[in-house]
Amino acid sequence: QVQLVESGGGLVQPGESLRLSCATSGLRLHYYAIGWFRQAPGKEREGVSCIRNTDGSTYYGDSVKGRSTISSDNATNTVYLQMYSLRPEDTARHYCASVPAVLVVRSLQALCVERDPTPDYWGQGTQVTVSS
Repeated sequence: QVQLVESGGGLVQPGESLRLSCATSGLRLHYYAIGWFRQAPGKEREGVSCIRNTDGSTYYGDSVKGRSTISSDNATNTVYLQMYSLRPEDTARHYCASVPAVLVVRSLQALCVERDPTPDYWGQGTQVTVSS
């Protein structure tokens, strides 16, 4: 049974940093692409960053480019999203989702921006709140 569990969210002040974790089980992380997505109240779900573990390629959405780093630890089956210089507009529930890397035919950008292919498993999310 595949499970994704996010952690690391919290309440921080603008300019601070957070490291989100996505602990996976029931899958061999090396053969998957993992995406981080977020959704704020009243807004559509947004792709933040994605990583394809078969080749280590990464994608960052424009809203976090230059302020985030995505990485994978295949030994612990965990994907991290380090977020820097957080802004109030980063406030959202952040989710991770998985898709077999072999299905990412178009690009990681398509996965992140269009959710193409549709991720097959999602975590419950972790809340990030940036406020002074």
